[in-house]
Amino acid sequence: MKIVMYGLTITSSWGNGQATTYRSLAKALARKGHAIHFVEKDVEWYQNNRDLPEPEYCTVRLYEQWGREARELVALAADADVVLIGSYFPDAVAATRALVNADYGPIVFYDLDTPITMSQLREQGRTAYLDLSLIPLYDAYLSCTGGPALAELEGEFGASWAVPFYGSVEADLYRPVAECLEFQCDLSYLGAYARDRQYKLMQLLNEPARMLPDRRFIVAGPQYPGETPWQRNVGRMIHLSPDEHPCFYSSSRFSLHLTRTDMFAAGYCPSARLFEASACGAAILSDHWLGIEEFFTPGEEILLPRDAREVSQILTGISEEERIRIGARARERILSQHTSEHRAAQFEEIVATCSMAKA
Repeated sequence: MKIVMYGLTITSSWGNGQATTYRSLAKALARKGHAIHFVEKDVEWYQNNRDLPEPEYCTVRLYEQWGREARELVALAADADVVLIGSYFPDAVAATRALVNADYGPIVFYDLDTPITMSQLREQGRTAYLDLSLIPLYDAYLSCTGGPALAELEGEFGASWAVPFYGSVEADLYRPVAECLEFQCDLSYLGAYARDRQYKLMQLLNEPARMLPDRRFIVAGPQYPGETPWQRNVGRMIHLSPDEHPCFYSSSRFSLHLTRTDMFAAGYCPSARLFEASACGAAILSDHWLGIEEFFTPGEEILLPRDAREVSQILTGISEEERIRIGARARERILSQHTSEHRAAQFEEIVATCSMAKA
């Protein structure tokens, strides 16, 4: 198949989680013999922080202004077997209208931010990348969120077919590796600053750091305010490239995962980073969101502390043997269900169904 993707970015992982998700999917599809073309707006933020400018498994088409280059960008999909439009693609609305008018497709919408999208649709009837009137025109709505959100996408917003399409992990890249001294700590967190997540980060990492001054903690990610009152034993790292993530996860005794407010409220929305940490054998601490039991068994494959005291008890009370067992069980669970190969096979099935319906 020829697959054309219009997405936020595949060339830069700086300050976003979409790049690694697209890379994982595109690489797995390419391994299955498909030709991948990725269209990305050449914005300054990613332009200056591009860690994969020329992926070997897909052709990247960068552009500056949609209006000036629209004809050429749309023509790229003329002979495509499927076209994918991703959430937060800057010109998603214009691209969708042009592709529908040209009768290209099937066209699927890939929402890597479903709870945020749905919140804005309820409040405003549109987002910067999706208009309510366009939703029924997509042959499938691929959602990073499962559960009740799927019924709402179809019943309230008019999606013809809402499909749970979770993130995935590249098993050949994300695996246990030798520890790195600079990343060794008792508890780590990897993620860009998000205002709605910061309170939980302070409660479940910074406060345990205050309670355990002889232990080491690390927060890695950009855009945190300079005045953030980190404890002295909390190390800060501004950015880690994806190829450093396995060593980061493998070097931390425990890894903290936190969910943004909209995604927490929606539930059934595991992030790709949660899968990546698990594939590295990390023992994960997470907030407790609706549906997490569909992906991990609490107490056996993941730990769900409610406050700083419980985090401290985990860090000081769980034996190394049990910690390693928790990480190993999580790794086994994710590799059995959520690798890039699983997601690529699912994508093929979705396209086949859409193509038959369109014929």
